[in-house]
Amino acid sequence: MANITLFAQAIGRLPKECIRKIIREEKTDKHSKGYDTWSQFISMMFCQFSGCDSVRDISNGLNSANGNLNHLGICRAPSKSTVAYQNAKRDSGVFRRIFYALLAHFGQQAVWQRTRFRFKMPIKLLDSSTITLTMSLYEWAHYTTRKGAVKMHTLLDYDSLLPEFVNITDGKCGDNRGALHIPVPPHSVVVADRAYCDFSLLDYWDSRNVFLMSGTGTTCFTHKLKNVYCPKRGRKMYSSTRLLSWQVSRQRKNTPNRSDA
Repeated sequence: MANITLFAQAIGRLPKECIRKIIREEKTDKHSKGYDTWSQFISMMFCQFSGCDSVRDISNGLNSANGNLNHLGICRAPSKSTVAYQNAKRDSGVFRRIFYALLAHFGQQAVWQRTRFRFKMPIKLLDSSTITLTMSLYEWAHYTTRKGAVKMHTLLDYDSLLPEFVNITDGKCGDNRGALHIPVPPHSVVVADRAYCDFSLLDYWDSRNVFLMSGTGTTCFTHKLKNVYCPKRGRKMYSSTRLLSWQVSRQRKNTPNRSDA
């Protein structure tokens, strides 16, 4: 019985014909002698899976799996000098095309892996992370009097778990102000925490057909204006919609919006 590693099984799930078609179109194997684009792609994938820190680790790691190299589509493990030379000389555009081809291939399959719920609209996750910096080196990154910081406002795709857009601001920028500069695709559902429950941001997204799923603070009040009944279609859970008026005491602003009831 063949002893196929988990890495070889992961490589077996790749659309090899699509990848080889991209390699032929880019003509990156025109003057290669043994170490072709596919072998370099496998080497870089092995580097990411095993957490290699140098080209020596890549070469030694593939040499330790000589019996399973045929499952990866390569004949022999490359030397460290070969890996370093091709990483410096070979055009990186072919790997950019391979990345987007794999994203289109596996990203479409991830939609059907939702087990508990399914939305027809794409789901986006929005959150921010604060990275502290040294104030003496980064004077522009204002945060406190003693240290600086930058904040990364990241829009993450739920299906592929890959970031779509990152807005980097200083540490003092609020989450709601940083989200205004993130281009959210229309007809999407944004899932975020209550820091993004800002009426100006909600009005901006509502004008672009973007829906928000978020928590609210204790100072948020709602007032029902009327019920709008909808005809039942198939197995829909809700048959009516409430038109609400939201109000927050701090902002002193009323904004009509839609909410499923």
